[in-house]
Amino acid sequence: MSYLQNWFSAGTATPPSSSGSDQKNKRTIPGSFVVEDEHDDGSETETEDDLPPAFPSLSSAQRASAPAPANDAKIPTVPSDSMLMPPPPIPSPANATSSSLRSSTRVASSSLLAPLATTQRPPKPSKKVALAPGFGPLDWAKLKSSGEDLRGVDTLLRVPPSVLKSHNKKQDAWTAINGKVYNITPYLPYHPGGEKELMRVAGRDGTKLFSLTHAWVNVDFMLDSCLVGFLAPEPSS
Repeated sequence: MSYLQNWFSAGTATPPSSSGSDQKNKRTIPGSFVVEDEHDDGSETETEDDLPPAFPSLSSAQRASAPAPANDAKIPTVPSDSMLMPPPPIPSPANATSSSLRSSTRVASSSLLAPLATTQRPPKPSKKVALAPGFGPLDWAKLKSSGEDLRGVDTLLRVPPSVLKSHNKKQDAWTAINGKVYNITPYLPYHPGGEKELMRVAGRDGTKLFSLTHAWVNVDFMLDSCLVGFLAPEPSS
């Protein structure tokens, strides 16, 4: 219990008395702190500046370990417009025409790319026929999503031109577009141009006629459910 008595006696010890002049400006309260006079006019701090203290401190270990700044260090500058790369020159009509011809020649000379096509509508629009009720574009989309077999084959085939040529009847019509062979028999009554127009490509490669009439149509999406296989060369004898 002796250490508790020492702790209480130390906590309640009164501060030492001040001189007579200090007693006028300070009031002591029994305890361990001193309250300054409420009538302080701030004359003691009027000569101090309002600058914040240096961080890190001037005598800190961080400032002592930091490398000294180089005298020849240059401040990075933002490049002006004259220092940047100039924009490319505007091509003239003659250069644009020659570059398009060169690109078309490269495409035409490559045997691995699809034949040339266009995304612009032809100047003379194709003729459309009146379709029977229930054979519009929405009806064709509904038929594709119904799960009905529109291919007519169990697996994808390699179709040589001789085999493709034999499928040229209305009840059994195949065609090849961009190297893919489609069974167009179920699509005949849904064709906006009529069955007769679509039968022009039955039994043969219809890529050229398709590109000339409506190359902007996405045939891969339109006839994806009718895909039979891929056009292949004739087998060697």
